[in-house]
Amino acid sequence: MEYRKINNLLGWLCFLIASSTYILTLEPSVSFWDCGEFIASAYRLQIAHQPGYPVFAMLGKMFSLLSFGDQTKVAYFMNMGSAIASGVTIMFLFWTITAIAKKLLLSKRDDVVEQSNLILIMGAGLVGALAFTYTDTFWFSAVETIVFALSSMCTAIVFWAILKWDAHADEPRSDKWLVFIAYIMGLSIGIHLLNLLTIPAIAMVYFFRRSKNITVKNGVWAFLSGVAILGFVQYGIRGYTVKLAAYFDLFFVNSLGLGFGSGASFFILLLVAAIVWGIVYSIRNKKTKLNLALLCIAFIYFGYASFAYIPIRAAADPHLNNSHPDNAFTLYGYLNRVQYGDNPLLTGPYYDSKVIEQKQGDIIYRKGKTQYENAGRKIEQIYDRTTFLPRMYSNSGQDVQFYKSWLQIPDNQPPTFADNMKWMFSWQMSQMYWRYFFWNFVGRYNDADGQADNQSIDGNWTSGIFDGGRHLPASVIHGVTYTPLYALPLFLGLIGFVYHIQRKKKDALIVLLLFFFTGLAIVLYVNQPSLQPRERDYSYVGSFYAFAIWIGLGVIAIAESIRKFIPAKTAAMGSTVICLLLAPVLLAGKEWKSHDRSTKWVARDMAYNYLVSCPQNAILFTYGDNDTYPLWYAQEVEGIRTDVRIVNLSLLGTDWYIRQMQKKMNQSAPLPITMPYDKYEEGVRDVIYYSDQKIAGPVELKELFDFITSDNKQIMLEYQSGEYGNYLPTKNFKITVNPDEVIKNGVITPDQKSKLTKSMEWQYTSDYITKDNLAMLDILAHNNWKRPICFTTTMNSENFIGLQPYLYKEGFIYHLIPFEKDTAAQSPRAKTNTMVMYKNIMDKFEYGNFKNASYLDPQSRSVYYPVITATFIELIQGLIQEGHPELALKALQRYDLRMPNITPYFDFSAQKLFLAQLAFQLNDVTFGSKLVNTVDKAVVDQLEYNYHLYTENKSKADLREIEFSFQLLNTMADFTKKSKQTSLSNQIQAQLDDYKKRFSN
Repeated sequence: MEYRKINNLLGWLCFLIASSTYILTLEPSVSFWDCGEFIASAYRLQIAHQPGYPVFAMLGKMFSLLSFGDQTKVAYFMNMGSAIASGVTIMFLFWTITAIAKKLLLSKRDDVVEQSNLILIMGAGLVGALAFTYTDTFWFSAVETIVFALSSMCTAIVFWAILKWDAHADEPRSDKWLVFIAYIMGLSIGIHLLNLLTIPAIAMVYFFRRSKNITVKNGVWAFLSGVAILGFVQYGIRGYTVKLAAYFDLFFVNSLGLGFGSGASFFILLLVAAIVWGIVYSIRNKKTKLNLALLCIAFIYFGYASFAYIPIRAAADPHLNNSHPDNAFTLYGYLNRVQYGDNPLLTGPYYDSKVIEQKQGDIIYRKGKTQYENAGRKIEQIYDRTTFLPRMYSNSGQDVQFYKSWLQIPDNQPPTFADNMKWMFSWQMSQMYWRYFFWNFVGRYNDADGQADNQSIDGNWTSGIFDGGRHLPASVIHGVTYTPLYALPLFLGLIGFVYHIQRKKKDALIVLLLFFFTGLAIVLYVNQPSLQPRERDYSYVGSFYAFAIWIGLGVIAIAESIRKFIPAKTAAMGSTVICLLLAPVLLAGKEWKSHDRSTKWVARDMAYNYLVSCPQNAILFTYGDNDTYPLWYAQEVEGIRTDVRIVNLSLLGTDWYIRQMQKKMNQSAPLPITMPYDKYEEGVRDVIYYSDQKIAGPVELKELFDFITSDNKQIMLEYQSGEYGNYLPTKNFKITVNPDEVIKNGVITPDQKSKLTKSMEWQYTSDYITKDNLAMLDILAHNNWKRPICFTTTMNSENFIGLQPYLYKEGFIYHLIPFEKDTAAQSPRAKTNTMVMYKNIMDKFEYGNFKNASYLDPQSRSVYYPVITATFIELIQGLIQEGHPELALKALQRYDLRMPNITPYFDFSAQKLFLAQLAFQLNDVTFGSKLVNTVDKAVVDQLEYNYHLYTENKSKADLREIEFSFQLLNTMADFTKKSKQTSLSNQIQAQLDDYKKRFSN
């Protein structure tokens, strides 16, 4: 069979293997993080967060149609879209490796491929492509609805296409491949920007193929040209096209009196005319390179035109309409993620630099009724001390503390440039890139978050080779996510890398550029300030893709070294088989168990539990991604509890979101926000500062709200600039309670009337009111108990603005209820509206297949499992205190039935132990003993590990953990003895005595 047919068939075989793997292991419903928003936005063609993903949304909508109206299957089929896109990536990776391998082994492009070389080329493709199939980071994104699967596909296609052009560059019409690349890049902007980072590598392929004078100097110029092209596409085409359209629109609307969009439309027509004229000019004057450049620009624009989706759909005002980008100025800010701010790149401050001057920048324009209005100016801050390549620039308290902790900088010592570079290399590059790289090709202890500590087991890399002698905890060694790879894929890739450099320096340089720009270059450009909300390995998957090419070439390197001793065909076959075992088979065997999400429903069911915990027509305040995005999915896709209005506080600080909240959504009526738009639009009341006026006693919230939103300058503060602003005169708030109104609206049952307070009084907890707090106060002041007000239990305490004394847990939410303050309550979060909570948990909750799932991700295991456990503990305590031990026992048994008996992290042992005490108190000795044995096993496991560290080097042992372990053992021995579990108590006491003796020094 000829080379081309074998190459095509094996490429499709890789597609089938990869796609089948991902489909078998994909999550059957929504996942955590951005997936819920992406699915909801694609399903209803809505606007996701910046910078918008129109191509991704439209392709997602196409896959959602495979559900044939079954809304519970929408997420599954959209996840399948990622699986298939990832399979396509693997297919093109195979063809990329075989193209590079063919150039390595053949003297001339048209030489006949001998059988031994054919085996080597195909073996290299299979090993590299299938190894990448089973790498940790790529597999993670392949089984959920996320942009990185489709983005990787675009990267694979364009890199394959430039090699295709390279192979046919001497043929007529070969430049069609370059135009094709331009079009895919334009489309990829509507998926993710990572694909643009292939441009420098593509530029070098073009240079090496077309240049007649290849020198180091010319090579540097070619590389810089590639970087310039990248900048032109990123900032010129993607950014300034919209910015220029915005200023054309400003002139047409404000100066000529025409309608919104007229100037932007004129600019687009002008741009199209200019490109068309240029193409015609280049054809008539036979300017080939100009023609090619203009055609590529035109096709990038063809792909980029997908962003017309954004203002079109924004104007339709869907439920999810992030930033409401219906005009050119808003669209420009949306595409450039203006609301997230900019990280300094080449110059900027240290974290302790002081602002010495503020300069006004460009005018910020907002869309008014008939014209664009001035919403203020951007502020540029001038610092007393700046540096080249600022890495430690954030002055956020949390970031500053982390900088000092990581580098051991004393509090009174300013950072130096050396500290700056040390931070870049030790944290940004080592901890936040190379650690991820080693996860994929060396191995990993577990999938816990390990950003903050490069010495800890959690989240760190390991080859597994030396782990046997380290006495690691059994919880690690026998954990589902312990994946030692013995560094075999790494060594195979390094062998391929060295061989590639020795045989084809130019081609190796091209792959190296791809590796660098999709890896470390991102680290330098993004310039992460400090700890991230989650691990960011998915951002660097393009560099792992490039390394997989060298893993494939490792097959050829090994065969070349052994063919001196055995026949070439035998060497080729032997090398292929050995390398298949060393990389793809090893990776698949180790990684499968930690990527099989096929039995996990946690994200979907937790969103369901949030919603069903809410009373009818509730207002539910959320904050973080995992508080919000799965809830959006549940409502927008599956139609679950659409009467509940979800209010994300991190978005409520924007005028567009407040305005959305004033409209009906699904079955939810508009929120009781009384402010007209001109009182909260961009630039108006962005922040209201506290100025203590020594007011005696609490002030009625309605009166206070009217005061801080008044436009009367006589009751405002005048600043040195001559501007006026509202201020907060007191932090002591109150809402007078009408008991009949509270009961009539179903906030409480009539038998709870005696618990009501006459006046709900609390103290505001901040020195300023931001726009989100202003909107919340508006709701509180004017709701009149007509709609239940709830908060997610996973929200940070500062978001409650001091309302904790009146928040009662009813499941996964806190319900605002004006009961008399319970001064006896030890924790304001421990209060429960017990019977409502019991009905929610026992009759409504779903449990995400927690007990039987083959794999639980970190969010499920380390966040929601403890949350559910704490919720059950609080319910059981409340039932016991209120005299319902039989119901408490039923709740305990429900927990045992639905939740696995695991210890997701060591400190959780205390919570588990508390549940065990409740079990003994309720005479469920069997379950109590099971919990005690689980905790005891975890404690002994950790003590053994710490003892090993202690005997090696006392400073390595975790003293806090050792003391905590002793406390746990002592507590268990004590309460099992009181519960008449003598044998168990004696066993634990013996362990305690033994370890005290061993750690006596």
